[in-house]
Amino acid sequence: MEKDYRKMLDRAYEELPDQMETTDRFQIPRAYVRQQGRRSYIMNFKEIADELRRDPKHLMKFLLNETATRGNFDGTRARFQGRFSSDSIRNLIEIYTNKYVICPVCNRPDTHIVRERRLNFLQCDACGARSSIGKS
Repeated sequence: MEKDYRKMLDRAYEELPDQMETTDRFQIPRAYVRQQGRRSYIMNFKEIADELRRDPKHLMKFLLNETATRGNFDGTRARFQGRFSSDSIRNLIEIYTNKYVICPVCNRPDTHIVRERRLNFLQCDACGARSSIGKS
């Protein structure tokens, strides 16, 4: 009986591919940034907010605070006063994702923001963890 098991196990290992690909089901969205004069635009801002499953106003507020500039959101794209490189905007979106989207306990993006009194919490739907993210 044990010999048959070993044969089947060896055959199964032989049929496995040499290199297995691992893909995350969640990837931080890539921002497409354009400059016009002294303004910068995130052309796919709405899609980024939708993919992160966050309110565009919350994401916009974070980006405006981090860039220390003024700007607005017109429904599909975001406009910022000043010239910001694609890399700096992408870096800020990654910081936002790590702080306001990814669960610090299980590292999954299955979270939502819950507001209680004046504090906000990151509530994870996957593991049930609840982490304070402060005021906003």
